[in-house]
Amino acid sequence: MSLDKLSNMAYHTRIMAMLDYNEVTPHKFILRDGEPYEVLTHWVFRKQQRKPVNQTKLKNLISGKVVEITFHQNEKVQEADMGARKIKYLYTNRGESWFCDPENPGDRFQLDADVVGDALRFVKTNSIIDGVTFEDDIISIRPPVKVELKVTEAAPAVRGNTSGNALKIVTIETGATVSVPMFINEGDIVRVNTDTGEYAERVEKA
Repeated sequence: MSLDKLSNMAYHTRIMAMLDYNEVTPHKFILRDGEPYEVLTHWVFRKQQRKPVNQTKLKNLISGKVVEITFHQNEKVQEADMGARKIKYLYTNRGESWFCDPENPGDRFQLDADVVGDALRFVKTNSIIDGVTFEDDIISIRPPVKVELKVTEAAPAVRGNTSGNALKIVTIETGATVSVPMFINEGDIVRVNTDTGEYAERVEKA
């Protein structure tokens, strides 16, 4: 089950099941050695005349480490007890990132840098994002896949180089930098893919 589906459920949803080896597929969350993993890729195949196996790449949602694991036909895999809750990003100061319950602003809490990672690069303060939970603890955060942000710093385009594949680096309102086409100017609103950090399109011209 994908995170998007989890996010549309109630404040906190529990999912526990046993999966067959060939059901360990991308976007599912499984439990291994007591820790949650997200399935990134899978490939079911036979080794010569042997029984089929499922070769996977898994991401540890606590450490961020990616591992390759092969599951065999007779194996059962436990789906992780995952959930999602909406949280409001307040601010980051001196390396500390603070959030609150959108319905209860007084319920404030801090998340460590290893939980936040670089997920806030494209998130404005007071934005509502997803907190991924495991056993009631938030273990990672997920901003929307695409966000709209204002360009705060941009060098002017060079004459004769405003079309084609030419790019330049601009700074957006969160302080992050993005490669954009030469025609993008300071004050423009651009849409950015938070998964890739790439410019998608101009939403509004200054």
